[in-house]
Amino acid sequence: MPTDFSALIEADRGQPGRLIHVVDKAGLDGWLRTLPPRARAAVAAHRFEGKDGEFVILSGEGPDEWTAALGVANANALGPWDLARAAEALPEGMYRVSTAPARAALGWLLAQHRFARYRKAEKPVGARVLLTPDPARIDEVARLAEAIALVRDLVNTPAQDMGPAQLEQAARELGEAFGVAPRVTVGERLAAGFPLIAAVGHAAGTGREPRLIELEWGDPAHPRIAIIGKGVCFDTGGLDIKPSAGMRLMKKDMGGAAHALGLARLIMGARLPVRLHLLVPAVENAIAGDAMRPGDVFRSRAGLTVEITNTDAEGRLILADALTRAGEDAPELIVDFATLTGAARVALGPDLPATFANDDALASDLLAAGSTESDPLWRLPLWPGYDEMLRSDIADMENAPEGGMAGAITAALFLQRFVVKGTSWAHLDTFAWRSVPRPGRPKGGDALGLRAVWSYLRARYLAEAHG
Repeated sequence: MPTDFSALIEADRGQPGRLIHVVDKAGLDGWLRTLPPRARAAVAAHRFEGKDGEFVILSGEGPDEWTAALGVANANALGPWDLARAAEALPEGMYRVSTAPARAALGWLLAQHRFARYRKAEKPVGARVLLTPDPARIDEVARLAEAIALVRDLVNTPAQDMGPAQLEQAARELGEAFGVAPRVTVGERLAAGFPLIAAVGHAAGTGREPRLIELEWGDPAHPRIAIIGKGVCFDTGGLDIKPSAGMRLMKKDMGGAAHALGLARLIMGARLPVRLHLLVPAVENAIAGDAMRPGDVFRSRAGLTVEITNTDAEGRLILADALTRAGEDAPELIVDFATLTGAARVALGPDLPATFANDDALASDLLAAGSTESDPLWRLPLWPGYDEMLRSDIADMENAPEGGMAGAITAALFLQRFVVKGTSWAHLDTFAWRSVPRPGRPKGGDALGLRAVWSYLRARYLAEAHG
């Protein structure tokens, strides 16, 4: 059952609710002076110092008059995850906080989301309801939590239950919720029209056939934008097979598609004044007798020929055909999400999506949005001096240069060749996974870069619509 996030947050109209004291180290002494002796004794007994993440229950005068205290980095500027620790630790009930929780409501909601599809049924945990003095933000934060939960659940689902057909079904369910149906290209039409997508995915066999999923929504008179997500539902590496350790998390290689679906949900849910074109090339990079081989050459939808120098550099191939398709309808903006390169993780680690853009203003605005939303991005260059690394002796280009140097950059340069000149484009090489759990962010699939891009789109197109 999907989590009903709207039931976890209510407008504060003075109804009964336990107080959560939000305290930082700088304000600890002043806060202590406001407490009755019994509560001060509880603070001392638990050695509570207002450090970020500290949590303590404070007894009151009666047996049922307790409150709680939560340590945060800055009590005057709560971040999106500051209340998650309390939401995880508190029992069922209604709560209000001592500081307005507008931004922090997201962590409160997501701390109560569980991916339990494969677990034995457990005793349900009662809802912890946040009372907010900012009721106008309730729908917005609930939609954001729903989108992030969608990303997490899709990425967490094992490949046995999340193949190309299941990604298509996820797009259908999304479209049905907003009155549109996806267009899906498979079989001979895929091979003829999107040869790189077909080449990567055809070895997966019956029931796992590759496809391009497209969904269009919104008024055609509004600005057209394209959102693309890499949908490699499992990546063996192909004939350039990954070692077992490298294959362990490859169910998450459709994380870009999950981000694109989550972002599309936000755009449609907020009725953003755009003409949205969602594209998800969905494949499994499998091994079979008819799998693509190192040395093969394929002609892309754009007409450029590509020599396959590494079958494990497959994501850029399927994105190339999707980028070409998006460009045919002349969008003013293209954003793609992809779990594309290990090189980006080596350079930036798991928390910072490597961000490339052919438009300096777009890049600056995206990074600023990421900073504001505590969803950081880090720009890497589309360094033209490395473009020659993609040179092939027998084709227009190769898909993966030898040596592995500048791997994230050369992957982005490969993609850039399929973006129509003059079209603003951003590429997010995201990890889509959290290896170490944090409050509100369990180990597993996660949305990294989604909130930043959504914040940017919302600010840009709502501002344009109003004048």
